[in-house]
Amino acid sequence: MLTAKQQQLLLFIDKRLNSGGVSPSFDEMKDALGLKSKSGVHRLISALEERGFIKRMANRARALEVLKLPEGLSPEEMASEASTTSNVIKGSFGEESRNSDMLDIPMHGKIAAGTPIEAIENADSFVPVPSSMVGRGDCYALEISGESMIELGIMDGDTVIIESGQTARNGEVVVALVNREEATLKTLQRDGANVSLVPANSEHVTQTYPAEQVQVQGRLVGLFRKYH
Repeated sequence: MLTAKQQQLLLFIDKRLNSGGVSPSFDEMKDALGLKSKSGVHRLISALEERGFIKRMANRARALEVLKLPEGLSPEEMASEASTTSNVIKGSFGEESRNSDMLDIPMHGKIAAGTPIEAIENADSFVPVPSSMVGRGDCYALEISGESMIELGIMDGDTVIIESGQTARNGEVVVALVNREEATLKTLQRDGANVSLVPANSEHVTQTYPAEQVQVQGRLVGLFRKYH
């Protein structure tokens, strides 16, 4: 199943290929979908390629081939969906309007909110999140494993949105990489030559390391939870 933005981009590419035989540029795709940056287009294209809907043509700039379209769409529905990629702002307050405010960000796996676990670097999927939840820079998602941050409302199984970056202020919740191989989610506190990773659970203890052993990988900017 495709997200609304993925389907919108796929149909936009297909329409342009059918009308002129040339793939749209990344700037054209960005403007058509109302995205803030071309990085969002790159993520959408990667997601479509992983799902087998498009293929990038080797050794040819901007060359994309549509391999298939979503099942169950009639020609009329396809034309209607593709037409929504114009730059005209429509006065709709329904589901389509809400979907236009969603962004796809990479899911990088699980991270411990307790004892540090090995960092997972490679994104194997994407998750749609409200654009208002995304920070100014590149963001990614992580699934929480553990209960050391529950007093800040960060529960086991929650998905957190992290803005990539190597700096953070004292008191911010960060993804910290310890000894270049283990990642954890904690509140950051610097004290001279040491860095403390502070839990938000009275049953857990603060971890303190020499500053050179801790690298900030990003800071918490959002969280969402699924109810089953």
